[in-house]
Amino acid sequence: MATSWVETLRSAEKTCIVQDGRRKIHFTLKDGSELAEEYDMRTSELLVRKWRTKGTLGGTRRWEFEVGEQFAPVNLEMEGMVESASNPVFTRSDTRKAFQWRIRNLPYPLETYSTTADPESRSIIVRTTNKKYYKKFSIPDLDRASLPVEQDRLTIAHANNTLIISYDKPQAILEQERILQEEFKKMKASKDGDVDCKPS
Repeated sequence: MATSWVETLRSAEKTCIVQDGRRKIHFTLKDGSELAEEYDMRTSELLVRKWRTKGTLGGTRRWEFEVGEQFAPVNLEMEGMVESASNPVFTRSDTRKAFQWRIRNLPYPLETYSTTADPESRSIIVRTTNKKYYKKFSIPDLDRASLPVEQDRLTIAHANNTLIISYDKPQAILEQERILQEEFKKMKASKDGDVDCKPS
């Protein structure tokens, strides 16, 4: 049985393009917000998921990344000040079986970190025993599917000054992703160009 999230995407206007080994899908939802996703053509792994909503005065806002990160060069004239390159950088990059977040520029040993699933706030909390780092974040996929946040699905690893947090995907999420991949494969996609295909 399809979830409401699957139905939301099915009913959205969609365009699809295959470019650089990626299936890129653009959704316009009924509320006018936009969703763009990119999948690896070989593995079907989600590489990018970003959102854009309409501004209060009718213009469009900047893309907000849920999965992946923006690699565009920073324009100092537009941005003003820029974060230090040595500050911790938080990004999400999922695998087929797990949601995964990486926090770069964290040099402390593994035993310094504590990760907690907080069911009340539906969040994951990362903190260090030396009180040098604290981060609280949600898992939108679980929120959309109305699934609980569970401690026993969390694992952490640390390598190359990067903390890696993994959360095993529940069976309901894996099934939802399987249904969506089947839907995406049915879409007509233009190849290697920036021309949109016919909206569905």
